[in-house]
Amino acid sequence: MVPILILIVVALVVFVFLNKKKVVNETPAATLNYKALLELHIPYYQHLDADRKLLFERKVARLLADINIEGVGTTVSDADKVMIAASAVIPIFGFNDWKYRNLTNVILYPDTFDSEFQFEGENRSILGMVGSGYMNGQMILSRAALTKGFSKSAGKENTAIHEFVHLLDKADGATDGVPEILLAHEYIMPWLKMIHQEIHKIEAGRSDINPYAITNEAEFLAVVAEYFFQKPNELKHKHPELYDMLSTIFLQDLDDNDVT
Repeated sequence: MVPILILIVVALVVFVFLNKKKVVNETPAATLNYKALLELHIPYYQHLDADRKLLFERKVARLLADINIEGVGTTVSDADKVMIAASAVIPIFGFNDWKYRNLTNVILYPDTFDSEFQFEGENRSILGMVGSGYMNGQMILSRAALTKGFSKSAGKENTAIHEFVHLLDKADGATDGVPEILLAHEYIMPWLKMIHQEIHKIEAGRSDINPYAITNEAEFLAVVAEYFFQKPNELKHKHPELYDMLSTIFLQDLDDNDVT
């Protein structure tokens, strides 16, 4: 009897979460002017040549056809949709064919939220998260963080890219900072060694990498991926070995392509 009651409570929590203050987005993905929105909002796209821009647009369109994006407490704009899709495409742009099979919904909150998924009140510090357990297949993003990630003030940080890198990491079954589906076996031990060497430098105050990277290996990967895609020239200059490894993981060489 007790397990049944627990299942009922969990089901009710999920229902309330997914329907609380939900804002329906009226613009079908097929009608979006991808090119204009990408040119306006996505620095990474702006650096591509004409053929690669077209490929990027196609990947964005496919991503938006595959997932559902909805607002909770905020309206989802066309620009929001394109920024979310671009955040998903950027890490996998080097791959010929990739589908986020572990994602069905992106839920956009107006701002930071807490561990109970509340975006009002105090003690709200979460910018984004990839769901697990009963939230598997869901991603939650702060709209404020999403927008900032593509602004001139973003620096090395992009929350949405961070979360999509977690999804890539999770694709092999474990969010552990070692994306085995992307990383050849011979690179795994050198990558782990590199992670721990850099974590020691961060702890000693001898690195410009965001200290959040020392949380664990998974967060290290997501944090340095932000750096790689936001400030590749700076990363290559200050951390050449790390840059080379990330270039291998993501099959992209972004030299001379700082995006903000």
